[in-house]
Amino acid sequence: MPPPLDLSAIESAARAELDTKHAARELALKNSRPIIRNSANAIRALHRDETEVARALMDEVKGLIAEAEAGLEGHWDIYYAGFFHDAVKEYAEAELTAALLSHVRLPSPSDLRVHVVPYLKGLGEAVGEQRRRLLDQLRKGDLDGAERTFQDMETVHDLLTSIDYPDGMTGGLRRTTDVARSLIERSRADLTSTIVQERLRRQLNAEK
Repeated sequence: MPPPLDLSAIESAARAELDTKHAARELALKNSRPIIRNSANAIRALHRDETEVARALMDEVKGLIAEAEAGLEGHWDIYYAGFFHDAVKEYAEAELTAALLSHVRLPSPSDLRVHVVPYLKGLGEAVGEQRRRLLDQLRKGDLDGAERTFQDMETVHDLLTSIDYPDGMTGGLRRTTDVARSLIERSRADLTSTIVQERLRRQLNAEK
């Protein structure tokens, strides 16, 4: 009579792999919350011109991402499953917003040590932060600054539209690009209206 079926070795192997994967997932999930929170706070600090505060928050986020990614080595299905991918996107948005608002060279994905998909989605969402800066500039009467910001918004959108790959590869980048285009069109209307009003004001003052 054959011996009873013994699956203990298979169970041990399965548990060893899944325990490691589960631990990596839990760490990534735990770190995702402060990554998202600190990235959002960094963006708010940037709009208040608190650059040192923003930089400190983004540096903290970099450490949290590095810690989580060390555990995800070999478990990249978790990285792309959604929640951690989105957290990294928020960090990319914060870093890219900092560069865009300062009109300096944008860091590359390799500079930030992030994958290209969350980088591009973060870049697309940074257009919304540019619109906020543009509206602030219009309220202050800084038309030159607003026009420069608008040009940068269009340049970002041009890049995003050139990335023409299936959504399955880009994580829904097309939708992010569509939202950016909508924000740009609204910004174009706001900027044009303000410029026309300013031109009329100057004409009226010249005629007095």
